[in-house]
Amino acid sequence: MRFRHPDGSTVHLAYCTNVHPAETLDGVLAQLRDHCEPVRRRLGRDRLGIGLWLAKDAAHALVTDPSALRGLRSELERRGLEVVTLNGFPYEGFGAEEVKYRVYKPDWADPERLEHTTALARVLAGLLPDDVADGSISTLPLAWRTAYDEQRAETARTALRTLAERLDALQELTGRSIRVALEPEPGCVVETTRDAIAPLTAIAHDRVGICVDTCHLATSFEDPHTALDDLTRAGVPVVKSQLSAALHAEQPHLPEVREALAAFAEPRFLHQTRTSTAAGLRGTDDLDEALAGDTLPDGAPWRAHFHVPLHASPTAPLTSTLPVLKSVLTRLVGGPHPLTRHLEVETYTWQALPPELRPRGRGQLADGIAAELSLARDLLTDLGLKELP
Repeated sequence: MRFRHPDGSTVHLAYCTNVHPAETLDGVLAQLRDHCEPVRRRLGRDRLGIGLWLAKDAAHALVTDPSALRGLRSELERRGLEVVTLNGFPYEGFGAEEVKYRVYKPDWADPERLEHTTALARVLAGLLPDDVADGSISTLPLAWRTAYDEQRAETARTALRTLAERLDALQELTGRSIRVALEPEPGCVVETTRDAIAPLTAIAHDRVGICVDTCHLATSFEDPHTALDDLTRAGVPVVKSQLSAALHAEQPHLPEVREALAAFAEPRFLHQTRTSTAAGLRGTDDLDEALAGDTLPDGAPWRAHFHVPLHASPTAPLTSTLPVLKSVLTRLVGGPHPLTRHLEVETYTWQALPPELRPRGRGQLADGIAAELSLARDLLTDLGLKELP
């Protein structure tokens, strides 16, 4: 979906296909048919943006076979879909029964991460619509925090500088500008937007910026205005933003609140949980850990890294951090010029919701994704952007 900003520039809105994980190119093509096109039809649009997630094997197939890349581009066009952004965070296995810590491997100190992201950039340059010259790729925020010493940090910085040089060369070759965005996430080396400033200024290349994920920002209790002001002052570009909402528990000491939270503790993904105390941010790596006894102080609200559907806030006593998303979006695109032009709805946890909240079949899932995009569209038009055909 495209929107005209009051300054005349185009802002793109997509939804991320990691909600339909597929490891192979055939699986990606099936996604377009079974999920993405039905969402577009529900929205009544001739064109829908999708943020493709391409696992290692799918990306390799596309980058080594020009005819496969042309075939994917043709299939996108045939189904009324377009791609200006990729989710390059998960490497493979995002559809596994247990993902948890595996999603952070390989990290940016591993050569495989550089090669995979380079492949994604080459693929994206071949998928961009003819009238779009800029693409974006979100990636993990360097590494999970453990076993990350200064030697690994320097290796990661070198890899990202190498990537930036490759992206420069790619633009010279194709005329397409691809940028990469570190996506701060709780528990990682770069957990917050503030954590991103030092490594990104050390890399010092405008090809490498930040992806502001509004669920992650809210989980870490960051103030949107402070976060974006700090990025602006530091000259860190917001390459992309993922629109998502976290789980919020106002009174986690109450038994009924803990019972409600327990319904969201599930075995597939990590749900890092945080609370803001007078001594600073406190947290656990997962929700079930937070619920175990007195591991996490419960005198103040908790937030859990669980991407809840934007349009369907959890029932009381829980809520979502949708207000944080709205505040971030106002700052990103509500001013005289957009701070980013790539927005991506990223609710990948539909099938991890408590059983009574999960969609039953493809049709209900498409309905839910379309409802999320409709909400995001309304937020953008309320900010003065005009939806384009």
